[in-house]
Amino acid sequence: MISISHVSKRFDDILAVDDLTANIKEGQVFGLVGTNGAGKSTLLRMLAGVLKADTGSLTLDDMSIYNNPAARREICFLSDSGYYFQNATPADMADYYAILYPAFDRARYDGFLKRLELDPKRKMNTFSKGMKKQVAVFLGIASGARCLLCDETFDGLDPVVRQAVKGIFAAEVLDRKFTPVIASHNLRELEDICDHVGLLHKGRILLSEDLEDMKFHTHKVQCVLPNPVLEQELLSELRVVRTSKSGALMTIVARGTGDEIMEAVNRRSPVYAELLPLSLEEIFISETEVAGYDIQDIFA
Repeated sequence: MISISHVSKRFDDILAVDDLTANIKEGQVFGLVGTNGAGKSTLLRMLAGVLKADTGSLTLDDMSIYNNPAARREICFLSDSGYYFQNATPADMADYYAILYPAFDRARYDGFLKRLELDPKRKMNTFSKGMKKQVAVFLGIASGARCLLCDETFDGLDPVVRQAVKGIFAAEVLDRKFTPVIASHNLRELEDICDHVGLLHKGRILLSEDLEDMKFHTHKVQCVLPNPVLEQELLSELRVVRTSKSGALMTIVARGTGDEIMEAVNRRSPVYAELLPLSLEEIFISETEVAGYDIQDIFA
């Protein structure tokens, strides 16, 4: 398990990560989402041992990660921009990863390249962004590391390759000790693959929950009630996250089970009422609005 305890990181006068505490269980696909500048990339770099936390601790199975070769051999970090040696080929990068990661599976890596027709002897600087991303993902999977940190890894991959990578991740979790941590702005992408989601805002964790639990405890309902008095009664009774109104139709995102919310609505004899599925993107928007990050206010 990865444990993050009261971690802070500052760059001059910018507090990138602020007293952050979270746990990432082994064998789950952990999605890391957040607003721009929330601290996602900084956190991943600290988890990879690239950056040292100013305060707090980051551990893998009780081993300190920073400046600890034993821990860092178990963690592979794929940055958003990627890094390759000048004039390096995919084969050169494999040689380098084999030095860093004793469990690197060269045959499997070569198999990935062959299936996608990526020439192992072609220079990386002639590859497209998507092709470079493919090589990075294959290096990470073949490394044999138990924890794969992915910073916008799916960005640049075509839909077919994205689905293939998701399938590989799922198979790895089943076949061995493997924990992908995926930071992304594409919430629909994360919704397809993640078991657990951590929501960052201004360097802090707003929530960290299993995705299914998150959806079970937050719901969206649309309803038309007979009069404004009943509307206010309903809003007072529910644990409202956000609400909006278009004509007589009221849309409410509230905490609680679907049964609890619909029971409260039905007691007001609605003209119309329907419980609607709530996406991860809607949960993200709702939670960040509660935290004071309202996109409507920003562009008002």
